[in-house]
Amino acid sequence: MRYRVAAIQMTSHNDVEKNLANAKKLIADAVKQEAKLIVLPENWAMMGDETDKLTLREEFGCGPIQDFLSAQAAKHSIWLVGGTIPIAVPNVQEKVYATCLVFDNHGKVVSRYDKIHLFDVTLNATREQYNESKTTAAGEQVVVVTTPFGKLGLAVCYDLRFPELFRTMHREGVEVIVLPAAFTYTTGAVHWEVLVRARAIENQIYMIAAAQTGMHDNGRKTYGHSMIVDPWGGVKNCLPSDEGVVIAEIDFDFLKQVRGDFPVLLHRRV
Repeated sequence: MRYRVAAIQMTSHNDVEKNLANAKKLIADAVKQEAKLIVLPENWAMMGDETDKLTLREEFGCGPIQDFLSAQAAKHSIWLVGGTIPIAVPNVQEKVYATCLVFDNHGKVVSRYDKIHLFDVTLNATREQYNESKTTAAGEQVVVVTTPFGKLGLAVCYDLRFPELFRTMHREGVEVIVLPAAFTYTTGAVHWEVLVRARAIENQIYMIAAAQTGMHDNGRKTYGHSMIVDPWGGVKNCLPSDEGVVIAEIDFDFLKQVRGDFPVLLHRRV
């Protein structure tokens, strides 16, 4: 079984309507290339300051951004992974969840993942400081959902640095993991490809990593290099720095072959 999938790479800014229009165009481009599963990057609807998320937040199940995602999935009859959007935390005004929603080809939400690991980091060499937990609440639940494209695991950006999360998904039978991201240029240049490929190799899965790229209105520079990686660690396709669409086939016969020929996960002792 083979399926065409897509990772969308964007340079999102503060203008939500322009970001939605850009996402609409890129989704259509992916559909023209026959992608049936499409993944948007982290913070695709807005890349602003941390507090901007609070003004953009939506209640789960309603709101213009969720309506847009649902409409795109239904219009094109695709499965759409909606990057991350800010979803309200019940009874907490000053925080949101960084939520990744999966829409089926009828536009129905079939899964929700709230980002677990939050990016609170100071990079002294470049004087960059990030404090995601100031406005974002951490999720608690690992999510694997059954889809026509195999068992799909959900992770977001900084989650990539925590292999135990991916191993937990593997125990739940995951075959493909999607990773919406907005990796900083500084860390991405040295760690992004290494980590994406490592997670694919360790768990013998496909990775679909959709990233932000370039300079954003908030002064943040992101690394790009959206990529699709196979279970042997091969980069099937990658887009270094421009906005656009990364297309590749995921081949479940190849996945089964890798796991059968090289049954490393059966050899674990701890």
